[in-house]
Amino acid sequence: MNIPFLDNWLKRNGEEQELEDPIADDDPERAAAVAELLSECELLRVRAGQSGLELDDSPASLTALDQLPPRWRDDPEELPWLGNDAGLYLGTVIVRTVPGAVWHIWPGGHPVVRLASGREISVVEAGLEWAVNGAPQLSQVYAEAAEA
Repeated sequence: MNIPFLDNWLKRNGEEQELEDPIADDDPERAAAVAELLSECELLRVRAGQSGLELDDSPASLTALDQLPPRWRDDPEELPWLGNDAGLYLGTVIVRTVPGAVWHIWPGGHPVVRLASGREISVVEAGLEWAVNGAPQLSQVYAEAAEA
């Protein structure tokens, strides 16, 4: 996933370098801003709202998302965007409710959730798999993260 605002951490001469993790540093304001940006998930929130579901960043909302009819699969152009949002939403719920879970940005701008145990969850990939195949369920990925 390419996040344009992270370009600030790339070398000016066009060569990529290891990204400074914009969340793991000692600037809580910057970490909060990045986490807020990752939590927007506008397309997913709109589609869920059209189905009568308000996403409140709770684990119960993940279960409710899992129960929605997968109408987004009818639009192959929207499918990857919705899957990306589903992954970011999953990550947002984990970070906000699982003690010690934090966002971490891999080199290249790929966001993952790092649990207190050090295990990393590629939430965007999980969201894409969920959007395309319906599995793993978002609530299942959350449950595994909460157990760790």
